[in-house]
Amino acid sequence: MPEVQPPASDVQLIPVNASRRRFVFVGLAGAAVLAGARWLMPSAPTGGSAPAGLTTEAADIVRALAPALLDGALPDDAAERDDAITRTVAAVGAAIEGLPPATREELATLFALLAAMPVRIFVAGVGGAWRDATVADANGFLVRLQKSRWSVKRSAYDALHQLTFAAWYADPRAWPAIGYPGPPALL
Repeated sequence: MPEVQPPASDVQLIPVNASRRRFVFVGLAGAAVLAGARWLMPSAPTGGSAPAGLTTEAADIVRALAPALLDGALPDDAAERDDAITRTVAAVGAAIEGLPPATREELATLFALLAAMPVRIFVAGVGGAWRDATVADANGFLVRLQKSRWSVKRSAYDALHQLTFAAWYADPRAWPAIGYPGPPALL
């Protein structure tokens, strides 16, 4: 027996696609978060302890993440380890200075977001200041970034990873540990 169709007057209109509404909501929320981060972000690097290219807060973030990223590559001696991390932070700042302005601004926004207390606590899982974060805190945060289903988080991980590794392996003092003799001498 054929299926009976309801009269045309009983047909209800399909509401606007819920995923479209969610897309618009997420877009507006993301714009608000970025605007807030931009407002919180200082206009220029601050403080005497931050290397060029980094704010004090950004330097603290890189200093906290470097030991987790470079696990196994850093020297065992505490003084040498601190010196290596300090050189790496300075090299990350120098690398950022050499990037195009749009990329520098994106990284500044990333660091401003990570420095903001709500993001630091709820996204990074770091309850206190970045300078007080443990290697386990930093490693947990990096793993969550790397494994996230959100591409923007994975991109943030890639940026932090690539900057730190480029800074570390550009330092001639790191070369013997990997067996790199250095660039060939030009005659």
